[in-house]
Amino acid sequence: MTDTFDRPTQCLLNAGALGMRHRQRRSLAIVLVLAAIGPLQASAQNRPAYSAEQALRGRRIFGAYCATCHGAELEGAVGPALAGTAFLNQWSTKGAGNLYRLIRTSMPKPAVGSLSAAAYADVFAYILQRNGLTAGPRAFDGSTAMLAAMPFATLAAASGPAPAAAPEFIAGVRLTPLGSGPAQADLTSTTDSANWLYHTGTYAGTRYSPLAEINATNVSSLRVVCAYQVGVLGTFYAGPIIDRGVMYLTTTRVTAAIDAATCRERWRHVWEPRDRMIWPNNRGVAIKDGYVVRGTADGYLVALDAKDGKLLWARQVAKPAEGETITMPPLIFEDLVLIGPAGSENKIQGWIGAFRLSDGTPVWRFNTVPRPGEPAAETWTPIKGVAVGGGSIWTPLSLDVARAELYVPVTNPAPDLPAHLRPGKNLYTNAVVALDVRHGTLRWYDQLVPSDFHDWDLTQVSPLVSARVAGKDRNLVITNGKDGLLHALDRDTHERLYETEVTTRRNAAAPLTRAGTVACPGALGGVQWNGPAYHPGTGLLYVPAVDWCFRYALDADDSLRYVPGENYMGGTTQPAGPPQGWLTAVDVTTGAVRWRYHSALPMVAAATATAGGLVFAGEQTGDFIALDAATGAERFRFYTGGGLFGGSASYAVNGHQYIATTSGGGAMTFPGGGAPTIFVFSLPR
Repeated sequence: MTDTFDRPTQCLLNAGALGMRHRQRRSLAIVLVLAAIGPLQASAQNRPAYSAEQALRGRRIFGAYCATCHGAELEGAVGPALAGTAFLNQWSTKGAGNLYRLIRTSMPKPAVGSLSAAAYADVFAYILQRNGLTAGPRAFDGSTAMLAAMPFATLAAASGPAPAAAPEFIAGVRLTPLGSGPAQADLTSTTDSANWLYHTGTYAGTRYSPLAEINATNVSSLRVVCAYQVGVLGTFYAGPIIDRGVMYLTTTRVTAAIDAATCRERWRHVWEPRDRMIWPNNRGVAIKDGYVVRGTADGYLVALDAKDGKLLWARQVAKPAEGETITMPPLIFEDLVLIGPAGSENKIQGWIGAFRLSDGTPVWRFNTVPRPGEPAAETWTPIKGVAVGGGSIWTPLSLDVARAELYVPVTNPAPDLPAHLRPGKNLYTNAVVALDVRHGTLRWYDQLVPSDFHDWDLTQVSPLVSARVAGKDRNLVITNGKDGLLHALDRDTHERLYETEVTTRRNAAAPLTRAGTVACPGALGGVQWNGPAYHPGTGLLYVPAVDWCFRYALDADDSLRYVPGENYMGGTTQPAGPPQGWLTAVDVTTGAVRWRYHSALPMVAAATATAGGLVFAGEQTGDFIALDAATGAERFRFYTGGGLFGGSASYAVNGHQYIATTSGGGAMTFPGGGAPTIFVFSLPR
């Protein structure tokens, strides 16, 4: 019998094959680098640090728990590489002891600290072997003496010259783009139905489309009109942007422009990292006046030409050595690109900044962790000798154009778990911060999770809507976070009007202990990188969320150690039960829950509401679904073959409505599998 596949399935198989060939080439490169090291200096050879049998065990454990993130040959995937010249140079200065401690206290995701001491030692032995260190009769035991004797500096020197310093600015083929649009008036418009010009639809972040060709009565006839395979493995968390029939999307290194109706590739740009890549995730581009702008995992802000994808300029705005990376989608307003770094778990000193669209020149910066002498610095009173920080930004911004007010979702403080070591409110972490968009000056703020000790980031500051609440017309900003709460705040009076639980909450106030405390949501729970959609016809907010409880356990205070640029939790987090997901419909006027949709796995993909009376959403099961916006009844389901993690969008080409969604590209923390692929749907014609 001849094997047959439907076209979407065959697309996924092709994408997987392309990704595997790419992975094999990278693996071969690592092998060649390690082979080039050759015989080590005698001093290194005479200090065997592990046994061959131990490394073999470590290889098996690594394959089971670590390879998905770090690559089968340690070459790096959704996590950083653990072998090669850059890795050795990094840890030759930070020390083998700090590397081993980091592995024990931050791996494997999401069940941190779940392996036995012997298993961690075996994995470390395998990493040593892959980096060219000689085996011997004695097994690695994790002792301070053995770690201190490891010749990382010798290995680094033997592996080749240290990487060149990353350039601050890179000039492209031209500074002025050949492409055009969208103009500022287009980005400001709230009535454009043909395009999807910002990550959340518009500056207000409603994730609502006024298109109604696809509706509750005909959505069951939707069909896949095309699919685009990105052709690489890795995470796929991006939200597609559509302008005049062209769709822009990203992965960690790839930026692509495709025809939004046929999925034919128009151009493709691959970023070559100049610095250490931290947390290789990317959530998309921003566009204006022919510029296509994105961030990179090695800290660059990159501008490409919308016409042909050629590099216009790149400027390093974040510092990977300090743990900073760029994962969020930028927002462009007038001549300003607005963006900030992720990395709270690395104890960065957080900020949000504005950069010139023409060349990335810095314009203003607001420090989300105040520096000494700045307002709110007194809200940080750490114990002597304890390094503190955090306040990163990794999710979308929103903007009230009429009042020129930018809303910023600031995330958790660090160290993440031991709040007693950083007494005070720790402003402006876990707060919505409202800034003057042109000058970066503070207008107001509201801290939703003061002195956080659960890693409960505030992740969403949209949509911005107007509604009648408690008998009064109000201008609202809706906020959500990993604490599982939706808040409605008045943008005029700054009052908190109501809060609604959108996932399981338990033991929220229970203190953490070294023995462990189970709390819900866990560190990967609540509302993640995609926030609510709003339907003005139903008056409902549609909120995807993760329902996943975790056990939190504190480290001993005297074991807390800060290593620049590395994970700095102050404890461990492990799942305490299976995950599930919810899509909750909340009445914007009262905060009451009107209906809930349950998913077997976490819901992190974006929801999109349309004038056709529908809400489109994605599940990690691989299903793309359409629900009745008023009742939650299922109207359409399509299996994409990979978990859904990124954005969805509604737009029109030649007068016909299309729906696009991302598929594939999960990570160890949120498994779902599948090769990164865009699916585009429309009605038969």
